[in-house]
Amino acid sequence: MNTQIAIGLGLLIVSLLCLDKFFYDWNGTIFLLRKMAELIEWLAFWR
Repeated sequence: MNTQIAIGLGLLIVSLLCLDKFFYDWNGTIFLLRKMAELIEWLAFWR
């Protein structure tokens, strides 16, 4: 991955987080974080 791709992906992630904050009041981000926590807990169980 070169620098241009890394900067582009970083800007994409930041812009999506800003859109989620201003239009959806963090609902999408909170949903994804809760699902990620459930996935980590489920994977830890099978370890």
